[in-house]
Amino acid sequence: MEHARQKLVTLRQIAENNERRVSVAQSNALIIGASGGIGKAIVTALQASEQFSQIHTVSRKVNFNQSTKVIHHHIASSDPSSIEQCCKELAGFDQFSLVVCCIGVLHGEQEGIHLSPEKRLEDLHAQQLSRYFEINSIAPAMWLKELLPVVKGPERCHFVVLSARVGSISDNKIGGWYGYRASKAALNMLIKSAQVEYNRRAKNVQLVCYHPGTVDTPLSTPFQSNVPKGKLFTAEFTANQLLTHLPHLLPENAPHFIDWQGKTIPW
Repeated sequence: MEHARQKLVTLRQIAENNERRVSVAQSNALIIGASGGIGKAIVTALQASEQFSQIHTVSRKVNFNQSTKVIHHHIASSDPSSIEQCCKELAGFDQFSLVVCCIGVLHGEQEGIHLSPEKRLEDLHAQQLSRYFEINSIAPAMWLKELLPVVKGPERCHFVVLSARVGSISDNKIGGWYGYRASKAALNMLIKSAQVEYNRRAKNVQLVCYHPGTVDTPLSTPFQSNVPKGKLFTAEFTANQLLTHLPHLLPENAPHFIDWQGKTIPW
């Protein structure tokens, strides 16, 4: 009798695991800002994992390998009207159980505005600050707004935004980098507030702020000389770290603010 009971339990577990695998395989992933270093690496990792039936990508250009599983949406990922239209199209597909928003800017020319991390108050300029918030805070918030119907459903969903440890208010001991710090801190607060509403309207969704560490991409190039040995990561490494940590996050602890090691960062 005991042997028969154990066999029944084993068969039930196998059935449940098969059902979960089928369910996951029917879900979709969305990578926003997929042409950047980290976004591109995440797309590649997801293609190799065969975890999702379709991988949707959003960017103004394509510099990654496409396949029959990859559906690309060619838009400016920070334009509100384009975001709204894209999400209406995405609503026609099966539920999305993973969203990773890789939008972000630290330095460079942005539509005629030069961005560079400020070292002192005299370096602050209104246009530069506005651009930091537009890209690092407002654009991800628009995706949070428009994607609610797309991620809501029976499957557990992780909605990830690339944040930064320097966006932690309590961890800020050295100051500087005003616009980047403040825009990432604003992003973190938007995520905190959105999780409260998502808990009411889409209980299956966990929001995640992810600090990837210093990654060898154009975003970090001017600052890599100050990175300690062994702390400059490849995009492939940080993408795999993120995908490894997500399944272990507890829904009751959402929203999450974690680093590349999976360790919690203070808000």
